[in-house]
Amino acid sequence: MNLFTDIRSLVIESLDTMVSDGTLPAGLDLRNVAVEPPRDAAHGDMATNAAMVLAKAAKKKPRDIADALAAKLVADDRITSAEVAGPGFLNIRLATSIWQDIPKSVLDSGLDFGRSDMGQGLKVNVEYVSANPTGPLHVGHTRGAVFGDALASLLDFAGYDVTREYYINDGGGQVDVLARSVYLRYLEAHGQEVAFPDGTYPGDYLIETGKALKDKVGDAYVDQPEDVWLQEVRTFSTDAMMVLIRADLKSLGVVMDKFYSEKSLYGTGRIEAAISELDGKGLIYQGVLEPPKGKKPEDWEPREQTLFKSTEHGDDVDRPVKKSDGAWTYFAPDIAYHYDKVDRGFDMLIDVFGADHGGYVKRMKAAVSALSDGRVPLDIKLTQLVKLFKDGQEFKMSKRAGTFVTLRDVVDLVGADVTRFVMLTRKNDAPLDFDFAKVLEQSKDNPVFYVQYANARICSTLRKAVVEGIAIDDATLGAADLTLLADGAQIMVAKKLAEWPRLVDIAARTHEPHRVAFYLYDLASDLHGLYHMGKSNDNLRFVNTSNQSATHANLALARAVSIVISAGLGILGVTPAQEMR
Repeated sequence: MNLFTDIRSLVIESLDTMVSDGTLPAGLDLRNVAVEPPRDAAHGDMATNAAMVLAKAAKKKPRDIADALAAKLVADDRITSAEVAGPGFLNIRLATSIWQDIPKSVLDSGLDFGRSDMGQGLKVNVEYVSANPTGPLHVGHTRGAVFGDALASLLDFAGYDVTREYYINDGGGQVDVLARSVYLRYLEAHGQEVAFPDGTYPGDYLIETGKALKDKVGDAYVDQPEDVWLQEVRTFSTDAMMVLIRADLKSLGVVMDKFYSEKSLYGTGRIEAAISELDGKGLIYQGVLEPPKGKKPEDWEPREQTLFKSTEHGDDVDRPVKKSDGAWTYFAPDIAYHYDKVDRGFDMLIDVFGADHGGYVKRMKAAVSALSDGRVPLDIKLTQLVKLFKDGQEFKMSKRAGTFVTLRDVVDLVGADVTRFVMLTRKNDAPLDFDFAKVLEQSKDNPVFYVQYANARICSTLRKAVVEGIAIDDATLGAADLTLLADGAQIMVAKKLAEWPRLVDIAARTHEPHRVAFYLYDLASDLHGLYHMGKSNDNLRFVNTSNQSATHANLALARAVSIVISAGLGILGVTPAQEMR
């Protein structure tokens, strides 16, 4: 159930009636008519912009439309008042019984409360992490992993058919660098002293890989030229790193549906097929690009290349797909990869990139638009950097120096649940400070603790009720006399519960899972406030052995909060706490 959708349907029905009785002209576009919470809760429970968005087309004053619409709405038993405000906004108040029924709706639906069919089963591919397979995942990858995984779960909850995908960047020169670095560790495993030249990976994480290579091939590659061992060591090293990466992801609770190898695009005709598809649309040509911005002409040598007319699909400049020497650019396999996604029948594509890929957004969107003839939208979400702090000092990381902070380091220090929740306490494109002391702090200022404590507090209360011989099953609580939930604080919690289905739809539509974390914090805050009021008001006390009817009503409300918190945390990939330790 989505109460805001229900009331919007009532508004639309009322507008249709106004058309039928001649108050409004026929043919009005009602798509922009919205029903949402008012900016100031004191103004009402909901507000609609109907009069404002229809006035021009209807050739009427907004207030005249609002007055007529208000008269229609108050005829419905759910509406107690509809008041015109300002130039024509309509503030709506609902009957108290509507809010009192919310806990039962939650209890009846369980964890499916708020689940939506908005996605209508459309196939969505969410590609995230996709780190180069050159070492363990670091904290920057952690944010993209958490964001992408939570977004995938959110879309699933909203009715989409979601595929989680990891693109293995194993086709470029960085994997050759990995192979050379592993070879050095291999020689080291044979007792040789080695030095890591600039451009190699000196991290200790490759020591075991070098030993494993020795165990596999013995001394077959010792002191051999690169052409003897490079390809074999490249494959061996990439496989070893992907085992490590899969384990890292699993420690964070991330499980991919598909791993797609960039290398599989080379020598198979797939890149050629994608470029041929664009060529058939008249979008490939031979040309010379203008010098890059900021470059002096004498620093730039004009070369004829094979170019993609990406400007015809919203890009700023056309992009090269093949170099003057006949080699593919980095962009070409990415085009082929997304062509494969389109060919697999996805209705929507979402890529989660690091902030350093901002310059790639327009060209990639142009490619997908061209390949799908505009049918398949591509949304690219950029995740900003994470700064780690411990003991007041900022961690620095450098993958090449081997001193970076890994995903596993963070999970080992604070746990997967804390890591995931904290990574979603800021919008993806905003920088995030991750302070190890603060994320473990037991206070209201720590959102993950505050939300978990709310659920643990409810679970503790339910256990106390059992000790007192009070039935707490959902069927019993759903049958409670919910008209006893009459206090303003109780109604406020019920109203917050009623926002959950709407929040899910908005977060899924905007691809913003952080909204779920924000909502859960607000819901937890309302719950904690109500709990403390019960210490001085027996009617609000969750367990009051002298008034079992009030207890069942209060427990029904508390249990409904626990269900929604559990559903929200489930979307974020966080296990709800049953007790706090």
